[in-house]
Amino acid sequence: MVDRDRTGLADFLRRRREAMQPEDVGMPRGQRRRTSGLRREEVAALCHMSTDYYARLERERGPQPSEQMLASIAQGLHLGLDERDHLFRLAGHQPPARGALSEHINPGLLRILDRLHDTPAEVVTELGETLRQSPLGVALTGDLTSYTGPARSMGYRWFTDPAARSRYRPEDHETLSRLYASHLRQVVTMRGPGSRAAQLAELALADSEELRVLWERHEVGLRPDEVKRFVHPELGELTLHCQTLLDPAQSHRLLVYTAVPGTESHEKLQLLAVIGAQSMI
Repeated sequence: MVDRDRTGLADFLRRRREAMQPEDVGMPRGQRRRTSGLRREEVAALCHMSTDYYARLERERGPQPSEQMLASIAQGLHLGLDERDHLFRLAGHQPPARGALSEHINPGLLRILDRLHDTPAEVVTELGETLRQSPLGVALTGDLTSYTGPARSMGYRWFTDPAARSRYRPEDHETLSRLYASHLRQVVTMRGPGSRAAQLAELALADSEELRVLWERHEVGLRPDEVKRFVHPELGELTLHCQTLLDPAQSHRLLVYTAVPGTESHEKLQLLAVIGAQSMI
C-alpha cells in the first residue's frame, strides 16, 4: 500500500475524461453537446459505477477506490498500461501485474471493438477468458463475460460444462475438443508448473475423461480453421469467418466474426442485430 494522492487522482481523472470524445468510445456525439470531452455520467457508465461515486472521486471526496474499481476505471477511460499504473499509485495501490496475467485490454483493441456495432467480436485471453464483447457478439454466443472462477475459460467450460457446446455443431465437437486440449497444453508448457494455466489444466483433467484421453496424445500446434460454424437458438447455423488481431504484450486476441455478403449467414447476422437490440430493450 502506498500513500493516496486525492488531488492528483481527481486531476488525472478529470483531464483524461476531458481528453476523450464520444466517438472514441463508440458513443454518439449528439447535437447539443457543450461538454469538453465526455460527461461524468458517460464515464461512470463506461466504468460500471454510479455517477455519484465517480463524481466524488473527481471532487477529492469519497472512500479509497478498491483495486477492482480502479481496474474498471482504467478500462473505461481506455488508459494505457503506464497510465493505469499511474492511476493505481495515485489511489494508494500497487499496480497489477503486466503480461499474460493482466486483464487490462490495450486501448487500441478497445477502440476497434467500440466501433464494431454490426459485427460479432470479443477480446479473449490466452486461456480463452472473454474480457469484452461487442453487442452482436453477446447476441451470437451469449454473455461470456459473466462467468467466474475457472469457468471463465472457454477451454475449461468445454470439457466440464455440456452447455458450453450448445452453440456449436455436434459434427465439430471432436475437432474443437482436440483444438482446446492442444492449446491448453501449449499454454501450460509456456507458462510452466504452478502457473494459472497449469492449475486450470489440473482442474479440467480431474473432471473430464475426454480431456485426459486427449492430453495423453500430446498434440500441440493445432490451428483452428478460419471458418467457424455457430448454432444460434433462434436463427440456426451461421458460417462465419474469424479474423484475429493479437496484442503480444498482453497475450490478448481480438476475434472478429464476419459473413460473406450475399450468403444466408450474412442475412442471419443482420437479423441477429435486430434480435440483440430487442433483447436490450
